[in-house]
Amino acid sequence: MATPPTARSRSDLFGAIVTEHRDGLVSFAEKRLGDHGLAEDIVQEALIRAWRNIDQLVGIEGAVRSWLFTVTRHLVIDWVRRPQARFEVVGDVSDRLAEGRDAIESVHDVLVARPLLRLLSAEHRAVLVHIYLCDRSIQETAALLGVPAGTVKSRQFNALRRLRAVAQAA
Repeated sequence: MATPPTARSRSDLFGAIVTEHRDGLVSFAEKRLGDHGLAEDIVQEALIRAWRNIDQLVGIEGAVRSWLFTVTRHLVIDWVRRPQARFEVVGDVSDRLAEGRDAIESVHDVLVARPLLRLLSAEHRAVLVHIYLCDRSIQETAALLGVPAGTVKSRQFNALRRLRAVAQAA
């Protein structure tokens, strides 16, 4: 039977975990959230959980990375599922549109996109934001919203149909 780790060995192990995995975890979270600062906050929470469970992590050397990524993934999903997070994503439209484009086009797109998105239900709006503005797949969107992929496809179809009807009426 292994001897329980001492306070010093726990600290050393945790330092090694942070050094080895932090950057990868931040990158992973940032790709899903589109916000570096928020990704760092999520990873910090995952590392706090690792510290709290350090005794359990001692014996699972190869699985520490998997454990950390699973915890981080769950924290990201929890964050995205929060109703407030959906509104922040919609408010983030100007930053996403500005990447690689000229500022006037970005402002124009935001002025056109925001009022149109507001015509949709929160569920339809969230699907379009994730798929088109955050460049996520249907499967990623389904996982983030906690609904089946078929539901995402249906919401996407219905949202686009509604936007086309509004555009034709105008």
